[in-house]
Amino acid sequence: MLRRLHHDQPESFAFTPDNQKWAEAQITKYPPGRQASAIIPLLWRAQEQEGWLSRPAIEAVASMLDMAYIRALEVATFYFMFQLQPVGSVAHIQICGTTSCMICGAEDLVAVCKDKIAARPHQLSADGKFSWEEVECLGACANAPMAQIGKDYYEDLTADKMGQIIDMLAKGDVPTPGPQNGRYAAEPKKGLTSLTEFDSGHTQYNASVQLAADHGDTVKRIDGSEAPILAPWGAAAPTFTEAPKRETSAAQKAEAATEKKQAKPATKSVDKPKAKPAAEIAESEPALLSEAREGGADDLKLLKGVGPGLEKTLNELGFFHFDQIADWTPEQVAWVDARLKFKGRIERDDWIGQAKILASGGTTEFANRSKSGNKKT
Repeated sequence: MLRRLHHDQPESFAFTPDNQKWAEAQITKYPPGRQASAIIPLLWRAQEQEGWLSRPAIEAVASMLDMAYIRALEVATFYFMFQLQPVGSVAHIQICGTTSCMICGAEDLVAVCKDKIAARPHQLSADGKFSWEEVECLGACANAPMAQIGKDYYEDLTADKMGQIIDMLAKGDVPTPGPQNGRYAAEPKKGLTSLTEFDSGHTQYNASVQLAADHGDTVKRIDGSEAPILAPWGAAAPTFTEAPKRETSAAQKAEAATEKKQAKPATKSVDKPKAKPAAEIAESEPALLSEAREGGADDLKLLKGVGPGLEKTLNELGFFHFDQIADWTPEQVAWVDARLKFKGRIERDDWIGQAKILASGGTTEFANRSKSGNKKT
């Protein structure tokens, strides 16, 4: 299907402060030079904020990730999860139209959407609350026909049930997602033929539907108010309650006593002198080059921890060759580190040690892997 940007575009886009923090935290998941890997979550967050993806939003995300605009546009136009035009303020309904759903009544669901929402896909309803489209397989074939509305699947649908769901949403109610014919999940319609001891009574619905029902926000877009705002790796460490102590048997106590007697006496630890903090080391500018020497620049990406982005930064600073990096002193490392976006990587990945080997004509395991990967591509 041909997917184009909408003809009517806003003048600009900016993440809300909370969503900006969230986006920046997502980028930290990926190593230097690989921040483009965050393109899908950031585009999705932009869509959740605005309801759809505008050209300014796509370009703003591309700029954050140092990507060419066309690369971000390729992602946005490839996936049906991204809406390139305004959608209903309450819900955008995606009807699965692939084989299983089609032979089970998807056309009837489309007819309901045409009658209750709008005659054409992506056309807003008269009140602006709803829009719809037909999409490719959503993977719930055993529960055909089905539709995705917001974050959840509505399965085992009929035309009447589809109409009831739209009416409920129009009134401000949140219908329960999942199977709409009484099934718990995707078991046979006539009942279980295996695993008959399974008891669904522990929750009213299957796990996915139960979570949606508990939250009651199946069609609510993410607005940045969710906690925690930052990604889990950037949030405060969770607190845990102390596990209940178990009773120790007499045999376990005897075994522990024996192990204690046989244990070697602890040796007194000697405090090692603490390394001088990097912040206290005076900076000293290394020898810089305005361009690579005759023969061309070394491939600095053969250093573990240096991606295309960092290689470009190092070149801009005046470093083109392994022997330059191999000669850095601690003071010069401090100078370079202060000018990198990702501080601490020089020592953490031992750039100097790697550079000395490569400058002398040797190789490293990482460099071998990198060269091998380049040959394959």
